[in-house]
Amino acid sequence: MGILDFLGFGNKSAQIAEFKEKNAIIIDVRTYEEFAGGHIQNSKNIPLQIIESKISDIKKLNKPVIACCRSGNRSGMATRILKRNGIECINGGSWQSLQSKL
Repeated sequence: MGILDFLGFGNKSAQIAEFKEKNAIIIDVRTYEEFAGGHIQNSKNIPLQIIESKISDIKKLNKPVIACCRSGNRSGMATRILKRNGIECINGGSWQSLQSKL
């Protein structure tokens, strides 16, 4: 992993493919209403506002996480929270962009 990858500017498609190979779960951190309006099939909806309260549940899944949202901003915040709590995670960006890379 190079410095650009570390800073989040590397090849996101390669990172997503790597996480897919590890059977990562996709967590969509948008609101329940946003999620109901469209989402990636089999993704889990855990809104950013409550993600810290769900850390133990996420850890029990024992899988890396690809976080997504509408634009990549909230999923970036969620990624930092998850990493801080010892969960392997990447920011997948917007759910629609992520869906096209899956």
